[in-house]
Formats: sequence, structure tokens, C-alpha cells
Amino acid sequence: MAQTKPNIVIIVSDDHAYQAISAYGSKLMQTPNIDRIAKEGVRFDKAYVTNSICGPSRAVILTGKYSHKNGFKDNESSVFNGDQDTFVKQLQKGGYQTAWIGKWHLESKPQGFDFWQILPAQGQYYNPDFDMMDGTKKRFDGYVSNVIEDVTEDWLNKRDTSKPFCLVIGHKATHRVWLPDTADLGKFDNITFPLPHNFYDTYTTRPAAKVQDMTIAKTMIMGYDLKMFGSDGAESKDGNFSRMNAKQRAKIDAYYKPIEVDFNQKKLTGNALIEWKFQRYMRDYLSTANSLDRNIGRTLNYLDKHNLTKNTIVIYLSDQGFYMGEHGWFDKRWIYEESFRTPMVMRYPGVVRPGTVSNNFVMNLDIAPTLLDAAGVAIPKDEQGQSMLPLLKNKNAKGRDAIYYHYYENGEHSVSPHFGVRNQGYKLVRFYKRVNAWELYDLNKDPNEMNNLYEQKAYRKIISQLKVKLNQLIDKYDDQDAKKILTENK
Repeated sequence: MAQTKPNIVIIVSDDHAYQAISAYGSKLMQTPNIDRIAKEGVRFDKAYVTNSICGPSRAVILTGKYSHKNGFKDNESSVFNGDQDTFVKQLQKGGYQTAWIGKWHLESKPQGFDFWQILPAQGQYYNPDFDMMDGTKKRFDGYVSNVIEDVTEDWLNKRDTSKPFCLVIGHKATHRVWLPDTADLGKFDNITFPLPHNFYDTYTTRPAAKVQDMTIAKTMIMGYDLKMFGSDGAESKDGNFSRMNAKQRAKIDAYYKPIEVDFNQKKLTGNALIEWKFQRYMRDYLSTANSLDRNIGRTLNYLDKHNLTKNTIVIYLSDQGFYMGEHGWFDKRWIYEESFRTPMVMRYPGVVRPGTVSNNFVMNLDIAPTLLDAAGVAIPKDEQGQSMLPLLKNKNAKGRDAIYYHYYENGEHSVSPHFGVRNQGYKLVRFYKRVNAWELYDLNKDPNEMNNLYEQKAYRKIISQLKVKLNQLIDKYDDQDAKKILTENK
């Protein structure tokens, strides 16, 4: 019998900023393959995450539940309980073959997959190790984005063609330390990138931002991040470099060593040094993103070549947004737009009209119910997301009027735990633990979130309305942690 259910390919990158994707209007670089998915399907302009950190985001995608429900709240201490229900288990019951290849980062072995081959922890860019299904660890020669695609195509070649498949491709790129493929070294060296207008932000009205330590100026490390190790051979002790073979290392050294010589001769200080670090960050980050986009193109070409395109849903998203120097930052974590918002594009031939642009609020929470809906599999009642298909099939369908966020980590980069609500015009945030404070932003007047309005009398009515909505969403999603904080600190 001919297959009727759609195949599914989900491509999840790590820390890929929508600001670096040309489909979203980026002038920083071209991403033709991500753009192709958008042109042939839908670009979500208001796609958000529930918790802007990589492991928790993957747990939300798998379960369709917020972090407090799936149990994976942070990267510091959480271990994913693989015994719980996931959309891939439901698809498996519905006759799908399932596979996860690449970055997993959930601290437990995958369940619900007929095949998996995953990077341990964050994985490595060069000659990466993989955890195999038989319990062994195996090292693969090459650059991680290329290797993940090679393994992906090998699995696709060997799959049972009588069944539909659901494949998750987890890319390491563009995670710190932004180490490009040798083919992409120097790709952006002739470009001087403009500083974001708020690069030298002083965080005047924002107490949580004042205590963070994720600035390019102070936190970005010359050796670890920017490959300026000095003359004592420190790079040979760095795990990213020590695992390279002689040919790879020669190309890397041939690129970075002259940059270091030039840097040492300049003897930069003050703002000149900070801005030099920004340019190096941008060049390495975007070069790393180039290999990501190229391998997404390989996936799309494989589907074309094997006549799978017309019956395959393809979703590309990052596990969250990322900072490209806005507010002087790199990294993620915040409810502020650059990290809360994520790129997400989706192609579903015959269902989603090519060239669609959606301004409805959608979340990574919605991927699980959307794919179950598309596959004709019942959506479990305890999933907290909602299918995006009604919004895509009916332009008059109404989506969310507001979205809820909760970030838990209290360690790295000194970002205070916080939760909050965003609607079309405003964002209300409650910080706790490290910083005990409220913040309010008028997103129409202040889209870059520079001016905290919480103490201004003119916004008391708006604040009151937003607190009502915040409490409604806390109740809807049964976030007892947030409810307790609000109750104890009225």
C-alpha cells in the first residue's frame, strides 16, 4: 500500500540567531538553504521558546511540555527522564520509523527512536565522538556538521522505505566556541561588521542586566573563544585543537597565527580592543553558520534526489535565539527578544502555501502537537502546546494573545532566574533569586528593550492587566514554582 502519512525532518541547530539568517532580513550573511525552506513554506516571525537554554529547549520540543512539566529545567543539574511520553513515541506507535542524529544534550539515552547516534554532551567540532546504540563511543574523522549529515544520509539510505519516517537532525553549530570548518576559514574577513546601536549599553534601568557577565568586552576569552592563545602552545592543551589531525591543524594554524601576530602588534586597549573582539566573534560565528546552512542544503538536496520532497515536512529552528553584540552581549538565557525569539521555518508541500509569513505567536512547545496532527496521530491531552496547522490552513484562525516564559539557571553568566509574559505590545518580567525585581517594556516604543518602565505611574494600569494575564498563564501551564514566588512576594 502506498504511503500517505507525511515524512518528517526536524533540523535543530544550537544558538543560531535569527539576526544571522537572510530569510529574516539579515545583512550579515546569506543563508540560501534555510531561506529555501522559508520560500517554499512559511517563515514564522513570532516564534519563541519557553526557556532559552539548549537542553531544556530540546526537552520541550520532544514532549510538548514546559520545563517544569518535563523535568528538564536547566543544563546544570537536569537529566531527561526518557520514560516519559514524547511525540516520537506516539509517532512510533503510529507506524513511523524514528531517528535522532547529532547533538542531544539531555544527559540520558534516547528512547522512542529506532536509531540514534548522538554527540556526548556538547560534542566537538573536529573529529567528533558519537555515542552509539550498542553502548560504545566512536570517533569520526571530519568536521561535525559534515559528519552529522553523512550519518543522516546513511540512515536514510538504509531505512525501511515502506514506512514513513521522523528524523531529527541535531546540529552542534553554531554553539560556542564557533570553530569553523577549514573550508569556511576567512569567509568574512573582508567585512567590517557594524556595531549594534546598543553595543555599549549601560543597563541604566535594568537591575538584572547590571549584574550579568556575558559581555563581549569582559567575558569573551582570548584563547578559548577567539583562538588567540599566545606563544606558549596553550592551544595544544585545548580539547578543540588537540583532537585535530595534522592536516586540519595546519590549516587552522595557517589561518589564526597571522591574525594573532597582527593583533599582538596592534597592542589594542579600551574600546579598540573590545571592538576587535566583536569583529573576530562575528567572523568565526558566521563562518561556523555557513557550514550549518550548507549541510541543510545537503539534506534538502537528498530529499529532492530521492523524490521525497513532496511528502516530507521540513522544520528548521534553533534551540533558542542568540546575541550578535546587542547590549554588548553574546549567549542567550534572557526573556529579551534576541534570545527569547528563535528562527523557525517550515515546509509542508500541499498544505502550507509557499512564501507564507506568519505573525502569530508560536513556540517550540507547539512542534510536538503540530507533527502529531499532521501524522493523524492523537495528541495526548497533557501536551501543553497547540498544533500550528490551523493557523497555516486558515488565515482567519486566531492564535495566542500572549506567551509565557520561565528560565531557571542561577549560575553561568550570572543571569538571574526569571519568568514573564509577552503580548503584542508589552513584556512584563519577574526576576528572582540573584535579583529580585520586576521589569516592563513597551515593545512598540522600545523594541530593543532599553527602558524599564515598571516604576512609572503612567503604566500602572498596563502592569495590572499584564499581571492578571501572567497569573492566568501560570495557572494554565500549572507552574507552581512561579505561583509560589508571586504568592510569597506580593
